[in-house]
Amino acid sequence: MIDRISLRTALIATLLSVAGCASGPGGGIYVPIGSEPAKAPEPPRTSTDSEESEAPVWRKSEQPEAAPETREPSRSSSPSYRETGDGLSPAALSLVREADQLLAQGNVSGAIARLERAQRIAPRSAEVYFKLSEAYVAGDQLGSAEQFTLKGLSLAGSDTRLQRAGWLLLADIRRARGNVAGADQAEARAAAL
Repeated sequence: MIDRISLRTALIATLLSVAGCASGPGGGIYVPIGSEPAKAPEPPRTSTDSEESEAPVWRKSEQPEAAPETREPSRSSSPSYRETGDGLSPAALSLVREADQLLAQGNVSGAIARLERAQRIAPRSAEVYFKLSEAYVAGDQLGSAEQFTLKGLSLAGSDTRLQRAGWLLLADIRRARGNVAGADQAEARAAAL
């Protein structure tokens, strides 16, 4: 008797689980009959004439300087931009000197670590970014080197010595990456200073 009850219970449980798999909430699966498969839309066409007539794309750092606009000076006592980046604190200067020694010994990763610490101490110092860039060049990480050079140039302010050094460093990096046109533009910017 117990065998019959357990057999019936097992059979009912199996049938219910199979029935549950066959249909879910919301009914069965709808399959359209006799319809054609949907086609993907065609991609937009671009004409080759417009590509030739468009001006080349320039990075903001590579654009020639525009003539200064004559505006009324604002009433605030501090300008909205900084003429120069921050100077190096003694701690940051010490770290930069340690990094120079490590680079001379060939320890690129140690030099980068010291320079990153110096960057955290003096985050608005263009010299630290240029040194970081030199360390990344020594480590053959030219993409990072170019980005740190551009950041240093943005912080150089009106210091022509720093700007010239940054543009020449950028020219060397771009030439090493195979971007001869970008290197020539950077050298032209350095010569214009």
